[in-house]
Amino acid sequence: MNKRACFFFALALSTLGMPLHGASLCPNIVLIFVDDMGYGDLGCYGNKANKTPNIDRLAAEGQRWTSFYASGAVCVPSRTGLMTGRHPALFAAGKNNLAKVRDKMMAAMLKKQGYATAILGKWHLAGYPQDFTKSQMHPLECGFDYHFGTPGSNDVPAPPGKRQTRSLFDACDKFTFRVPLIRGRKLIESPTDQELLTKRYTQEAVKWIGANKDKPFFLYLAHNMPHAPVFASRDFQGKSKGGRYGDTIEEIDWSVGQVMKTLKDAKVDEKTLIVFTSDNGPWSMFGPHAGTAKPLRGEKGTSWEGGYRVPGIFRWPGKIKPGTVNGLAANLDLYSTFATMTGGKEPAEMKGYISKDLSSVLLKEAKSPRQKWFYSHGGAFAFRSGKYKIHLGTKNRSSNPDTRAREPVAKHDPPLLFDLSADIGEQKDIAADHPEIIARLLKEMKEFRALQ
Repeated sequence: MNKRACFFFALALSTLGMPLHGASLCPNIVLIFVDDMGYGDLGCYGNKANKTPNIDRLAAEGQRWTSFYASGAVCVPSRTGLMTGRHPALFAAGKNNLAKVRDKMMAAMLKKQGYATAILGKWHLAGYPQDFTKSQMHPLECGFDYHFGTPGSNDVPAPPGKRQTRSLFDACDKFTFRVPLIRGRKLIESPTDQELLTKRYTQEAVKWIGANKDKPFFLYLAHNMPHAPVFASRDFQGKSKGGRYGDTIEEIDWSVGQVMKTLKDAKVDEKTLIVFTSDNGPWSMFGPHAGTAKPLRGEKGTSWEGGYRVPGIFRWPGKIKPGTVNGLAANLDLYSTFATMTGGKEPAEMKGYISKDLSSVLLKEAKSPRQKWFYSHGGAFAFRSGKYKIHLGTKNRSSNPDTRAREPVAKHDPPLLFDLSADIGEQKDIAADHPEIIARLLKEMKEFRALQ
């Protein structure tokens, strides 16, 4: 949607008595999506070791959400939810299913509104195809005009005969995993130098913003880091108090600073919404290759808060009033939010689409429209309604870090019950005292899972 169209869209909303969320709709959107960053990895979320001044400033100048959730506890489900607005547990996932809605994905929706669209970094929808350059799920088939990055995680493919274990991560170098780097449909190099991934994506972001500053744009900056094994460029190696993982976090913080500076230099800072979040919680079982979810319990691949609850920061100068939001939201809610802000069409007919518009929270400080959340991964699942959360199946980690064998799931009947407002670390099970709350949440969970 061009500037003239944005003006008439805003005028139409006002005439119809609908809320006008800002003096100017159709912001540029920069979505910074990092991989496996923990809730407690940033200074603005309480970390004392990692220095993250740029992300801290992003939070200080915008909204910092304390109950922002990934759509899944691991990479693919979370990114599927993000790009489609669908809860991954409410539909049959897979590349064939997703291919049917390529023209309805987030980037495609924004492209139809006249936005220039780019993805820099990790894609990782519907697994890892044999030949990504020819895949029907390539980003260029899903609404992106420009693509530069990797098909999946930076630990894929593993060396022949090897598994992604703690010992391999400890011993590997920057070329051990033969990660392909692709521009559009052309393979640039394989393996790529993992120490340079964050730096190269940042340089690409700076150039792309400069080339597209005169029209509405959507930049999806999807860093591979800090997914294990972690790497930082030489300028950041050994510089943090958080070890090799802290070095990686601090380079991501530098990257955020470069993006913020570029927007200001291009004179589009006040026209741009920046969103910063992570695809899931930290893979803490890999020690120095991972971060922390503290004060939350659990990690990536679990239904504890540490597996799903992640940093969530929104900044739009002059439009979003700085503050902290304690209401619930999930990354799949970004679809409806971006659609509202740009006049885009929501795919309400799409199975499992439950995205909720957060624009009134961001711009009018209203109450969040999301009150419930369903957690499900590998047999571990839970449900939250308001301040209460029940667990029907739990595990403390996704797999054994030394063998990668799946961890067993502990079943709970009756479910565990926690009051997250008083017990964010999920330490005190209060199920015995509140059977009526458990009954209510079980009923609500059943209704939530029927939203298909």
